[in-house]
Amino acid sequence: MKFFIDTANLAQIKEAQALGVLDGVTTNPSLMAKEGITGKNSILKHYVDICNIVDGDVSAEVNALDFAGMIKEGEELADLHEQIVVKLPMTKEGVMAAKYFSDKGVKTNVTLVFSAGQALLAAKAGATYVSPFIGRLDDVSTDGLALIEEIRLIYDNYGYETQILAASVRHTMHIVNCAKIGADVMTGPLSAIHGLLKHPLTDIGLAQFIADFEKGNK
Repeated sequence: MKFFIDTANLAQIKEAQALGVLDGVTTNPSLMAKEGITGKNSILKHYVDICNIVDGDVSAEVNALDFAGMIKEGEELADLHEQIVVKLPMTKEGVMAAKYFSDKGVKTNVTLVFSAGQALLAAKAGATYVSPFIGRLDDVSTDGLALIEEIRLIYDNYGYETQILAASVRHTMHIVNCAKIGADVMTGPLSAIHGLLKHPLTDIGLAQFIADFEKGNK
């Protein structure tokens, strides 16, 4: 499973990259604003800065809601860097734009997916990634992981190459469970990735090893 980090914070991206397990980055206007990145030129430059840190795909989201606007913005984003993936909303216009970019060999990520039917449409349109938001489904008492399972079954039935990108990952067990049911990618905060490192028995065992070494080497 690929590990993406969902942020616009360059320090966190560098830390995840240094860990040696980072495969890409997802971000959006809200995350940009959180880091104080505003204005078109600043946002575009920030995408390039992210691409220069990581080796993998970087999802850059369009703001337009109409087809023509999505195409214009998407082409501008794709021209920024070869690692850019054009992020499109799960709407009629977004699906049309995904098909347009797919035909031109431009990678896309269809986002804000909350049903298996939406994911099927994204795959039919040739999306590179589809982003079901499992955390937001959990927030409204719906099983987000069950949606991943449904999408996995449908894609496997028909051999769709669209990758399931589990988004809105909130914690470490989201990552583990997504890996169990076959999500191709997860995107979440650095804290969730760090959580995979932790286990109390590892800490206890390491402390014991150190103590035994010091006893035998005084």
